[in-house]
This record gives sequence, C-alpha cells and structure tokens, in this order.
Amino acid sequence: MLDAAAAATADRPQVERRRRLTPAALAVTNQKVRGAYSPIVIAGAVRLADFILLSLIGVALYFGYVSRLAGFRWEYVAAIFAMAATAVICFQAADIYEVQVFRGNLLQMARMVSSWAFVFLLFIGASFIVKLGSEISRLWLSTFFFAGLAALIAERVFLRAMVRGWARQGRLDRRTIVVGADQSGEQLVQALKTQDDSDIAVLGVFDDRNDDRALDTCAGSPKLGKVDDIVEFARRTRVDLVLFALPISAETRILEMLKKLWVLPVDIRLSAHTNKLRFRPRSYSYLGEVPTLDVFEAPITDWDLVMKWLFDHVVGALVLLMALPVMGLVALAIKLDSPGPVLFRQKRFGFNNERIDVFKFRSLYHHQADPTASKVVTKDDPRVTRVGRFIRKTSLDELPQLFNVVFKSNLSLVGPRPHAVQGKLQSRLFDEAVDGYFARHRVKPGITGWAQINGWRGEVDTDEKIQKRVEFDLYYIENWSVLFDLFILLKTPLALISKNENAY
Repeated sequence: MLDAAAAATADRPQVERRRRLTPAALAVTNQKVRGAYSPIVIAGAVRLADFILLSLIGVALYFGYVSRLAGFRWEYVAAIFAMAATAVICFQAADIYEVQVFRGNLLQMARMVSSWAFVFLLFIGASFIVKLGSEISRLWLSTFFFAGLAALIAERVFLRAMVRGWARQGRLDRRTIVVGADQSGEQLVQALKTQDDSDIAVLGVFDDRNDDRALDTCAGSPKLGKVDDIVEFARRTRVDLVLFALPISAETRILEMLKKLWVLPVDIRLSAHTNKLRFRPRSYSYLGEVPTLDVFEAPITDWDLVMKWLFDHVVGALVLLMALPVMGLVALAIKLDSPGPVLFRQKRFGFNNERIDVFKFRSLYHHQADPTASKVVTKDDPRVTRVGRFIRKTSLDELPQLFNVVFKSNLSLVGPRPHAVQGKLQSRLFDEAVDGYFARHRVKPGITGWAQINGWRGEVDTDEKIQKRVEFDLYYIENWSVLFDLFILLKTPLALISKNENAY
C-alpha cells in the first residue's frame, strides 16, 4: 500500500549543501555510536528499585510469618514502607546513587551495609521510645535485615555489571568537542583527560583560525575542522557537549560562534579554567574539577525525556485505537475515489535534522504524486483528489503518522511540524528564509504543535508564515511540559475546525 516511488532523491539538494568534513572528522563520524543513557535517570531508577525491593521483601516476610500468627496489623506494613523510604534517604546521604559509584564494588557495598544497619538501629530505637519493642517479632526483624541486605548486594552486583557494560559501549560518556585549538584548549583537554572516573570523552577540537595559534592536536585530541564544520559534524555523530576554551574577553568571537551553534540539541558551556575573573561558586557548573559557565542547555532531557516518551506512547496508542475506525473509512474512500496506493511516504526533517520517513494518506492523484514536496499544494490545486481536499482541510491525511509515534518513535504527538526536506518559500528553502530555522529540530517533530493550534498551518507563501511557525515552535521548545503537550493535544480538534483557512 506504500508508494514505492517515495523519495529516493528527496534530500539530494540538501546533501549537496552539506559542508565537507576533514578526514579526521569523518573518521570520528564513521565510528559506531550508541545512544546515551542519562545518569540522572539511572540513579532515579535505582532509587525506585531499592524502595520497591525492600518493601516487597518486608511485606512478603510479614505476610509469610507474622500475620499468620498474630493477625494483620497495618502498623507493620506502614513501618516496612517507612524503613524502605528511610533506607533510600540514607543511601542518598551516603552518596551511593552516583553512576561512578555503581561501577565500583567495595566502596558502595561498605556504604550500603552501614546505611542499612543504621536504618534498623533507628527503627529499633524508635520502637523502644514509643514502647512497641515487645510487640515486634524479633525473628521477622532479623530476617528482614539479612534478606534485605542479601537482595541489595545481589542487586548491586547485577547493576555493576550493567553499568560497566554500558560504559564499554560508550552509553555513559558525554561526547565532547572543544572549541579553541590553542594553549588554552590544550590545557582544558589535558584537565578533562586527567580526571579520575570522568564521563567526558573528548572527540577533538575545532578552531576558526588557520594561523600558527591553531594547533593540530591538543593533548592528543586532533583538530577536526573549523567552527563552521561543527553543525555538520554534530548532525553525523552524537555530540553531547560543546565546550569553549576561549576566554570571556573574546566576547565578539564567542557570540559569532554561538549564532551558528545554538541550533544544535546539545549543551554548550564556556570553560572558566583559565579565566582570571571569578564569579560566585554557585555561578559555575563543574565537569569534575573544571569550572564552566552554562550558555545553552539541550531541551527535554533526563526525566523530561522519559515523561515525553511515556506521553507519546501511552496517549499515542490510545489515540491510535480510537482513530482506527476513522482511518479505515478514509482508506476506503481514497481507494474508491482514485487509483493508486492509500498511503504514501515522504522524506521530512526529524530530530537534529535527521531525514525520516513520514506516513500520510494519499491526497494527490497517484500519477501526480510529489514525494519530495518540491511544489507546494495551493488553493484549488488540480493535483488534489476530491477526497484529498477533504482530508487535507481536516488534517485527516496526517492520521497515519500515529504509526510513526507509536511504532517508529521518530515523531512525537506534539512538537514542531516536520517540514518536507524540499519545503520552500518561493524559490528559497526554509532554512534560507528564516535565521535559526534548524533550531526547531532540537526536539522530535510532532503531529500537532503550538504553531498549528494558533493558526500557522497549511500553505507557506509569505515570510511571515514561516517566521511565525519558527517563533511559535521555539516558544514551545523553551516552555515544554507534559501539561503543555496535553493542552495542545486537547485544543487541536477545535483548531482544525476554526483555523483551517490556509489548509488546502
């Protein structure tokens, strides 16, 4: 049912516009790179696992022994949950919820045993003060202590193996590039590489100069190209952090570079390791012992990314189930209206400028299909079928993109709309018409978005329309929340009815 002519050459002009990278940079981009795991999410998941594990053990022992002899008492169950929560708090205080600690063995085991013993001493002391000591089963309490400790040790051994495996795969590394191939850059790279248990993996350095001040290597890390090459480099391989080794006094150079780099979905920081001007300690964030100043942060990361993924897949699956009858009727109408496939596939821009295949219901005559979207659909366009006019006006042609959300995970329910790679304003590609256009791609594109429910959808034939889309998309990225997504999703049906004057 898919159109086989789906854009083999859809992104050819875009490919020709790419910058040519240096051999050193190409060697890095050709390496196999796996996706990164967030240390914050890993630590949070371990906290939750500890609480659930200890609670289950305590409750199972209680119902298996105590309740059979003395009947059910809610005080026991409340005490079990309180002890499990207190254990997590004590583990946190002992600093064992760090990914670097998970990799070790002796240190985290010693801290964990002492913290678990402290929890029981605390519980025994509290029960003595409130005069409940004689009512607590000593056999249950001692069994809970040793069974809980054994389970925690087994969990940590398993976790240690997993974390070390992720470390070998590079999933815990912060892939970093340094801007500034001079003595300051060399000092920075050296400082990053000499730190123990660092998660910083320096890929190389970039510089905007070609004179003697630019070194070919900095502390063993090669110069990969000029600053203008960074955007293309980050499109081809995973980059997590861009770190400027330039002094704060080089304000003009830094601002010029930031104008080019802020469109990337990465953290951008300014190193302060050689600056004589010192700010308050709270002004800095640290990479080990290296002080840095935050400039830009990647949007929707860590737990926000988890919540976004859950929202897309849970709500997306429910919406897909509800939409299946409507999709069946639309597919039947398309088949009866004109010959050709029901669905077609189009190349569009995804996260970080990645080319993705997006599914849509066919709304044009098959022999006039335009998989590259090189020609914008206009009012009364003769290429549009009778059914196509209706489904484009009501956006029913977008419903198959729910499969992209639920099964392929390359779209979100809510986000900046994915434009076709050949989308143009008159004779200019969109990124040529709007400064900072590619900043829309710092998050996954969506089926609906903040721009769409505010009326900026459909044909793009003026500078204002594409500029407003970008403006609203950037506002969404900077102000994202699950409630914001839910608001946009609930308002979408009304917007499709009341704000469809540009949809042809």
